[in-house]
Amino acid sequence: MKKSWTISRRGTVKLAAAAAALPLVHIRTAAAAGKLSVGFWDHWVPGANKVMQAQVDAWAAKNKVDVTADFISSASGKLQLTPAAETQAKTGHDVMTFITWDVQNYADSLEPVDDVVKRLAAANGDPNDVVTYLAKYKGHWVAVPSSSGTQTKPPCARISWFKKNGLDLQAMYPAKDEKNALQDAWTWEEFLKYAEIAAKDNMTFAMGMGSGTLNTDATDTHGAIFAAFGGTLIDAEGKSQLKSDGTRQAMEFAQRLVKFYPADAVSYDDASNNRALISNKSALIFNPPSAWAVAKRDAPQVAADCWTFPAPLGPKGRFVPTQSYFWGVYKFSQNKSAGKELVEFLMQRENVEARDNACEGYDLPPYAKLNDFKIWDEVGPPKGTVYNYPLRAASGQKPSLTGSEAAPEIAVQIYNRGVHNQMFAKLRDGQTIDQVIAWTQDELDGYAR
Repeated sequence: MKKSWTISRRGTVKLAAAAAALPLVHIRTAAAAGKLSVGFWDHWVPGANKVMQAQVDAWAAKNKVDVTADFISSASGKLQLTPAAETQAKTGHDVMTFITWDVQNYADSLEPVDDVVKRLAAANGDPNDVVTYLAKYKGHWVAVPSSSGTQTKPPCARISWFKKNGLDLQAMYPAKDEKNALQDAWTWEEFLKYAEIAAKDNMTFAMGMGSGTLNTDATDTHGAIFAAFGGTLIDAEGKSQLKSDGTRQAMEFAQRLVKFYPADAVSYDDASNNRALISNKSALIFNPPSAWAVAKRDAPQVAADCWTFPAPLGPKGRFVPTQSYFWGVYKFSQNKSAGKELVEFLMQRENVEARDNACEGYDLPPYAKLNDFKIWDEVGPPKGTVYNYPLRAASGQKPSLTGSEAAPEIAVQIYNRGVHNQMFAKLRDGQTIDQVIAWTQDELDGYAR
């Protein structure tokens, strides 16, 4: 759900106490001085920006750098329009936030940060495969994977509805890292069974098929379904895989699943599934904990009945949708060294955890050793409701990015056009799998020209 709060950005007096308490894990160099301008994502969780600002102020005071922090809303695409304007003008912020594909879009304008990522990986564990795919360009890291805004989109479902229909979500995925037999049975076939029951019970799973960038939740979910069946559209060499066994299996499953989508699924946007869950009209959505957090404020009885847990298992594994955020330093920056040092400071474990506590665990640091913060154990109601939101070892989940089997310049077009959503919609409209494959092939041919 795209929702913003107006938050004071430079309440220096109010932030002084918080800043003084923050760890200063940083070695100052002679290069860290002067001025620095940073474009951060305007976090939708109230209070999250204040902690970020406190950390920036603490670093700035220690290193004698005059830092201007701007918190830029992602609403109406403003966060993505800003780097488009700045890279064209070759002026603006020194450090900028980039969402998912935008690192590749502006890679030629970004300073390599291999040294920063190498040190962060040594301390925090390796970055996951998705952020590595997105932030490496011509063999170099050109942006630092950030925790701020980075998320997965697993199922979030109503505990009572599933229990009434024979599945105890909390027993299947308790708030501890363990394996049990119920998890092995949580497959896409089992998911399909409950989707049919929910449709008959007027609690239809809120899954959309909306257009492109307006319904990224659906794009992300459908890409994960394809991955679970081994389905790909086009491979890294640019060869079509539409007639592969995995793609046909994914489409055969989709053909059965779309029968139980909401009647208005083709008009969904990224807020539709949130509204459906909060208004007590849906038993399940795929989403980060934003819908639960808003329900906690606006519909506490719904929030207390929500449980987040891993994606179903397919023939090729469990794949969970992701959305990733990055911090990059422009080549035209007048203070590259300070920019890189600030980013590295902000990604120290203590600082990442402090920000995660402020946003109730919404942010997911994409590093192997940063998925054990206490916030995911403790936040509620009910307690442990988002414990399984991070990629836990026992869950066996793999991060998924729709279209990423292809080279980035092709994959970004598949993603932004919402090709998977259109394929699902055409199947629901009654087109045959062969007809949908033919349409998709024609679409992909246009991207490769």
